[in-house]
Amino acid sequence: MVTFVIANMVTFVIALIVLVLGYVFYGKFIERLFGADPKREVPAKAMADGVDYIAMPTWKAYMIQFLNIAGLGPIFGAIMGAKFGTASYLWIVFGTIFAGSVHDYLSGMISMRHGGESLPQLIGRYLGSPIQKVFIIFSMVLLVLVGAVFVSQPADILARLTPESMGVNMWIVIIFIYYLIATLFPIDKIIGKFYPIFGAALLFMALGIMVALFINRPELPEIWKGFGTKYDKNPIFPMMFISIACGAISGFHATQSPLMARCMTNENKGRIVFYGAMISEGIVALIWAAAATAYFGEHGTDQGAAAIVLDISKTWLGKVGGLLAVIGVVVAPISSGDTALRSARLIVADFFRIKQKSIGSRLAISIPLFIITFFALFYSLRDKEGFNIIWRYFAWSNQTLAVFTLWAITVYLTLRKKKVIFTLIPALFMTVVTVTYIFMAPEGFSLAPWIAYIIAGAVAVSFLIIYLFWKRRLDKGLVKSEE
Repeated sequence: MVTFVIANMVTFVIALIVLVLGYVFYGKFIERLFGADPKREVPAKAMADGVDYIAMPTWKAYMIQFLNIAGLGPIFGAIMGAKFGTASYLWIVFGTIFAGSVHDYLSGMISMRHGGESLPQLIGRYLGSPIQKVFIIFSMVLLVLVGAVFVSQPADILARLTPESMGVNMWIVIIFIYYLIATLFPIDKIIGKFYPIFGAALLFMALGIMVALFINRPELPEIWKGFGTKYDKNPIFPMMFISIACGAISGFHATQSPLMARCMTNENKGRIVFYGAMISEGIVALIWAAAATAYFGEHGTDQGAAAIVLDISKTWLGKVGGLLAVIGVVVAPISSGDTALRSARLIVADFFRIKQKSIGSRLAISIPLFIITFFALFYSLRDKEGFNIIWRYFAWSNQTLAVFTLWAITVYLTLRKKKVIFTLIPALFMTVVTVTYIFMAPEGFSLAPWIAYIIAGAVAVSFLIIYLFWKRRLDKGLVKSEE
C-alpha cells in the first residue's frame, strides 16, 4: 500500500523525511554548539517597552517568524528553481538543513544575546565598522526591494479578483496604508494578532498541495534517474542557487530574526522559532517545487509564477484551493513586506540610537523609507522587464546578505572557541555562489562562466585567508578575544 501511494515520487518523500530529521538531529546539534541557556534573562523581559520588546508565547513567535520569512520566497522561488529539475530538491533539502536553518538560528540567537540588536549592529560588532556601513546599505536596499516586490504581485492578483473600479494602483495604495499601520503599531497589536492565523493558512495551503500530490501521484523525476527535464537555459550553478533564495537560505531572514529575538521568553525555544521556521519553509518550498515539476510536465513553463500557483491550487484543491491561493500569494508576501519595512525602521533607529517609544520618532524614520519604496515599486511596474530586473536584484542582494551574516556568525563562534566548520563551509559556498552570479548574470557583468568561476574562487580563497590570518592573531592574543 505504501509503495503504491508514493509511486513515481520516492525522491520527494525521502526529501520530506530528511528535512524533518534535519530539524530533529542537526537542529539539536546546532543548539548545543551555540549553548542555549534557559536560565539567561531575555530581552523581552529585561528591555520590555510595549512596542518592539513584548514577551510572546513560543507558538506565536514561531508562526510570526515563519510568516515573516516566507512570503513569496518558498513558493515563487521554488517554482522558478523547479525549472532546473530535481537538482532543486537537493538544494532545498541540504541548503535548508546545513545553511539556511543554521544561518537563521544562530543569527537570531546572537541577536537575542545582544539585546535583540538589528543585523547591521551585529555585523559591525563582529566584522568591523567599515563592513557594517557597507552592510547597512545592502540591507536597506534589500528591505526596500522586499517592500516593493512584495506589493506588486499581490496588488495585481487582487485587481483581477475585484471589480474593475479597484485597479492595481488602488490596491497598491491600500496595501501601503496597511504597511504604514503595521510598521508603526506595537508588534502585538497587528502582527501578533493576525500573523499566526495567516501563517497557519500558508502551512495549510502547502499541506493541501502535498495531499493532492499523493492523491494525484504525478510522475515526478527520481534523482537516481537524473535531474529530469531542465526547462531553464541557464546553468544550474549559480542560477538555481539564487532562484531558490528563501527556500534554502536567505539573508532577509536574518533581518527578521531580531523581531522575534525581542519577543521570545526563553533561549531554549530558539530551535523551534528560528531553526524550525526555516525547516517549515524548506518543506513548503519542496512541496511547491514538486507541484511545479508536475505542472511543467503537463503545461510547460509559459505561465508566470503567480498564474501557476493559482492554476495548481484551483485545479487540485477546488474552490477552497482558490481561497487558499489568494492567502498564499497575497497575504503572505504582504506580511513579509510590512515586516521588512518594520525591520528597516529598527535598523535606522538602532544605528542612530533613536528610541522608538513615541509615534513621532517612528514616523520620522518610516515616512522617508516609504517614499523610497514607492519609487522602487513604480519602477518595477513600468513593464514586465522592470519587475524581473527588480526581482533578480532582490534575489542576489538577498543571498549576498546571507554571506555577510554567515561570516559574522563564524567570527562569533571563533571568539568563543567553538567549532566553526559548520558555518565556515556555508559561508565559503555562498560567497562563491553570489560572486559567480553577479559576474555571470545579464544584470551583472555578463562575463563568460569560466571567468566568473575563477573570480569567485579567488574571492572565496581571499576571504578564507583573511579569516585564517585574523584567527592566527587571535590565538596569539594580538586581537581581543571578547567583543
